[in-house]
Amino acid sequence: MADHTLSHIPHLPLTPVVGHTLEMLNNSYDFHLRSRAELGQMYRAKVFGDWRVCLAGLNALDFVLNDRDRLFSSREGWKTLHGLFDGGLALRDFDDHRRHRRIMQSAFRSTALQNYVARMGDAFGTALDSWPSDQAFPFYPKIKALTLRLGNQVFMGLAPQDPRGDALNRAFTTEVAASMGLIRRPLPFTKMWHGHRSRAYLTRQFQELITKRRESGGSDFFSQMCRAKDEDGDGWTDAEIIDHFNFLLVAAHDTTASGLTSMVAALAQHPEWQDQVADEIKGLAEQDLTLEKLAALPVTETVMKEAIRLRPPIPFIPRRALRSFDWQGSHIPAGTRVLVCPGIEMLSAEIYPEPYRFEPDRLGTRGSVVRTHPLAWAPFCAGAHKCIGLHFATLQIKTFTIALLRRYRVELASATPSTWAHLPIPKPKDGLPVNLSARA
Repeated sequence: MADHTLSHIPHLPLTPVVGHTLEMLNNSYDFHLRSRAELGQMYRAKVFGDWRVCLAGLNALDFVLNDRDRLFSSREGWKTLHGLFDGGLALRDFDDHRRHRRIMQSAFRSTALQNYVARMGDAFGTALDSWPSDQAFPFYPKIKALTLRLGNQVFMGLAPQDPRGDALNRAFTTEVAASMGLIRRPLPFTKMWHGHRSRAYLTRQFQELITKRRESGGSDFFSQMCRAKDEDGDGWTDAEIIDHFNFLLVAAHDTTASGLTSMVAALAQHPEWQDQVADEIKGLAEQDLTLEKLAALPVTETVMKEAIRLRPPIPFIPRRALRSFDWQGSHIPAGTRVLVCPGIEMLSAEIYPEPYRFEPDRLGTRGSVVRTHPLAWAPFCAGAHKCIGLHFATLQIKTFTIALLRRYRVELASATPSTWAHLPIPKPKDGLPVNLSARA
């Protein structure tokens, strides 16, 4: 999009060559909050060489994410994922997206979710029994490694000691890192080059598994995807399975690790709420959890919701306008990259009084915020592209919380609060140092 076609939309001063890219990568929340304070509810930012028009407010979330007029392409919005995660649900639009989502939904049936919960409970319990106690360690890399190993078991059906696990995890991590590389072409030895090589490696590994899983697969997620069909009996080709599974690893690993870290940070920072959650989950063993038991935890639910309100796993959502439109009296031409920011909206004092204060009760069934606006709490996107694994992610956070608090009390190991990076997936820059002590 040429600069002159958006010249009526203000922006903060630009850094030569890189525009606003470094500011966004360093502290995207500060950048957007400053832009709104100085420029208002509509402004633009130049990131990775492209201008993006940022629309603020809950009405903007509703307009863009619910997209009743089919104005916005999700595929073209997620340009940073092109070449690495092509074919995933977020990179499909309209009827094509709907068809693929219907097929994938069968992998999230309640019977499948119950199986995943059982697998997660066993894996979390076994792992936590070996975690260090009474000594500080960074939580985020620990939980990231655990969710990667868990993904191999729950999502791919691999045995815990399968030698392929570490190589698969390295390849996936390299793919994600490539999505934020400053050099966007796969030139030799750049992040993007390594990312493309990792994508090719994962493709070969997934292809080898497909034939076996179609014929005699188990209850793991990959096997479910190989056999998935919608109500009309339509399923996926091998290439589509590979595309979907490659993209789903982002949601299964990075976003869930981010959400789990947000939850643990909140529990450690607010011991009074940690005690209430610990009291609520007394008597629950992670090996015997059911969907019904996990749904009947109102304190755990509201603490989790407030934790990921403050640090949502998907704080920014990009789209690209397929046709021109008008917004708040301004004309936005076709082809414009558009950005909405649920993470920033959930820090608005107009929606959440004292928005940086941790107050789980306001997100309970009697809380006032749940009646404010359907998108007042939207940490997992909304509309047609609302995260299909939302329920799975919340089950995973609850299952881990039960396994953790049955064994340990968690405290922050540093008096200085962690600062967070928000791109590509939110995470604490210092890894969130914590200390675990055995519960009596």
